[in-house]
Amino acid sequence: MRKTGSTFPHDALADAGIRTVGELRSIGSVEAYRRLKFMQPRQVSLNALYALEAALRGCHWLDLPQDVKAALQQEAKTIDEAFRRGGVARCSR
Repeated sequence: MRKTGSTFPHDALADAGIRTVGELRSIGSVEAYRRLKFMQPRQVSLNALYALEAALRGCHWLDLPQDVKAALQQEAKTIDEAFRRGGVARCSR
């Protein structure tokens, strides 16, 4: 898997059930972020979501288009708010 940067440890991906690029591509960056955020809420930030999306696109997170970053920011906000309310499920359905 292409390095996602030092935003979070790569073994955290494996702990979240994401061991290959194919698995990451299958669930997408937002679901991967949700899983990581649940497991490590204080360590996982918006930069992790950017890094995951950039890894899927084969670029550096700073090179993500602004509209993509804006969409990811909204997704992260929704997940973070649900997490604070206690509405983040431990398992995907």
